[in-house]
Amino acid sequence: MASDSPESLMALCTDYCLRNLEGTLCYLLDNETLRLHPDIFLPSEICDKLVNEYMELVNADSIFEHNESFFTLFSDPRSTRLARIHLRDDIVQDQDLEAIRKQDLIELYLTNCEKLTAKSLQTLMSFSHTLLSLSLFGCSNIFYEEENPGGCEDDCLVNPTRQVLVKDFTFEGFSRLRFLNLGRMTEGVNVETLLRPLASLTALDLSGIQLNEVMFLTQWKDSLVSLVLYNMDLSEEHIQVIARLHKLRHLDISRDRLSSYYKFKLTRRVLSLFVDNLVNLSSLDISGHTMLENCTISNLEEKVGQTSSEPEKSSIAPFRNLKRPLQFLGLFETSLCRLTHIPAYKVTGDKNEEQVLNAIEAYTEHRPEITSRAINLLFDIARIERCNQLLRALQLVITALKCHKYDKTIQVTGSAALFYLTNSEYRVEQSVKLRRQVIQVVLNGMESYQEVTVQRNCCLTLCNFSIPEELEFQYRRVNELLLNILNLTRQDESIQRIAVHLCNALVCQVDNDHKEAVGKMGFVMTMLKLIQKKLVDKTCDQVMEFSWSALWNITDETPDNCEMFLNYSGMKLFLECLKEFPEKQELHRNMLGLLGNVAEVKELRPQLMTSQFISVFRLVYHWLKSTDPFPAVFTLDSRQSKVMFRKPTWLIAINGPIFQQLLVPHFLCPVLCRSFEPILRLIPQGISPVSQHWATWALYNLVSVYRKFPPGRSEEVVGGLVIEHCSNFKEENMDTSR
Repeated sequence: MASDSPESLMALCTDYCLRNLEGTLCYLLDNETLRLHPDIFLPSEICDKLVNEYMELVNADSIFEHNESFFTLFSDPRSTRLARIHLRDDIVQDQDLEAIRKQDLIELYLTNCEKLTAKSLQTLMSFSHTLLSLSLFGCSNIFYEEENPGGCEDDCLVNPTRQVLVKDFTFEGFSRLRFLNLGRMTEGVNVETLLRPLASLTALDLSGIQLNEVMFLTQWKDSLVSLVLYNMDLSEEHIQVIARLHKLRHLDISRDRLSSYYKFKLTRRVLSLFVDNLVNLSSLDISGHTMLENCTISNLEEKVGQTSSEPEKSSIAPFRNLKRPLQFLGLFETSLCRLTHIPAYKVTGDKNEEQVLNAIEAYTEHRPEITSRAINLLFDIARIERCNQLLRALQLVITALKCHKYDKTIQVTGSAALFYLTNSEYRVEQSVKLRRQVIQVVLNGMESYQEVTVQRNCCLTLCNFSIPEELEFQYRRVNELLLNILNLTRQDESIQRIAVHLCNALVCQVDNDHKEAVGKMGFVMTMLKLIQKKLVDKTCDQVMEFSWSALWNITDETPDNCEMFLNYSGMKLFLECLKEFPEKQELHRNMLGLLGNVAEVKELRPQLMTSQFISVFRLVYHWLKSTDPFPAVFTLDSRQSKVMFRKPTWLIAINGPIFQQLLVPHFLCPVLCRSFEPILRLIPQGISPVSQHWATWALYNLVSVYRKFPPGRSEEVVGGLVIEHCSNFKEENMDTSR
């Protein structure tokens, strides 16, 4: 089983401070702007943690709200120091970088920060003398500026978002920069001019950038150890230049085979050129490529001996010249990954679970298009076979879902995989902490996407958990999401059925405070709307039955919810359902259970004591006694008993032959009550002997047959209570024969 070890003290303190900034590190200036307390001084180890964890919370926790003045807390390096920060997505804007421009940053990763503009390029200059690592991956607008930054002329009113490309920016002055990621950079920027000032670059990522001329890369032939050219359309010139970068230890020329057509094909000669010239190579990714020539050894030779990672036994012929096995070899979506002898310790591919998990791990951060297909392969493994590395698989899928919260394909494939990875077969291997992480990413997906497949997958995954126990830490949030699903005008029938089932389970066996809170969210109204729609359609299905069952659960010992039921015309729907579906026993059981809850509320009983409802009681009895009377009759009679004991005048209308008939089968019925209180309240009601009779019988069954006792009361105490209030029946039995 996975470890449930607690979080570190550092992690707990960081989380608490971020969720309570005003009560710990900060105060509010003018009731809106955060300001750091003047006596606080924090080193970079703590400040980095605060900023990076803040980004995680904003992206992963819907309850956590972004504060626009957060980054101003780190504006003064004399009290707060930053060194290594990772910022991502649209919450990061120009003013946020401007707020921290005085910091001596060593590492700055900006990922998919599409709201950053050319103003942030100027801010980056403030970090030029200290930066060692810089990533601008996916910052697609950072090389654009407004055409009229100084003011707005008449044409701005026509096209207020007009932008122009900044072409004169270079990395002049970034003398210490060693790592640079420009992945998915805007087209039109002259990459050679941009990079020329960097004299000592060791790692460069140009993913998704099309360059016809790459000779400029040779200026770093004595320093460059890592080069990523993912999705770049290669040519012979590219290959020759790469072969001259003799210091390379990591080379990535992989591509997405589905994104576009590539003319270039990898050949045996190209791979041999890399092996012969890049003698320090320890990591190579050629995923997605098609081999023009046969790069493998003969089938007969390939199948000889046990699987080996030694180069001399390699099934890929050019790699037999390697001096040592590669640490990493990317072969995802190539035919080479299915070979027997691959000279690498870690391989990505689709041959087995290990290769698939390696692919998810390697490509999650920057390649969601590849990751989604790898997760889809994991889905097949979990569905058809058995996942042998469950904990790793779960963590990787969780990370992918967090990282790409707004990527539809990731959310679809990831939520589908989670359904199979969290089922009962794997339950014992999962810790509470891990299962809570799953629940959080599932709820994130439900919030981010109204798309049918995502919603269905997420709802089905929640069904794998113990409800309500495992969902209680997110109780309000999950209820709100489910009610939102059910309130949609047009909703897929299967999703509706699952959502109603979950709602029903969530309000069963929880305390009254939870039920009242959910009731105030509109739970009662939502269920009644579903029932109304089913009545219009003349359909009694699982949605109808679950809706009444959910109402039965949420009104149990919660007067406010019972009152909502009556106020929202619940009794009108009650009568219509009885009339429309006279043969549906399970439906009637749920409906009458709800009615009993309403009858337990003293203030609401008069609304049930009308001639219309009394006649309904009689009709229900006659409908049910010819089928399976025992549970239903018990239910009906217990509800009538609760209604009756309040006023003697009511007995004239109801205390007659019909009620005595209902008592006959009691001694054969199981007792279904969830609480002793409704029964105990009937014992002292001498004004209604029939109610006392029913309550006495119910207590007898609970105590003697089911061995259940009211909390704090023994069998003798219960017996004494009955004797005290029901002494009139010592010598005279009630006649129930009529």
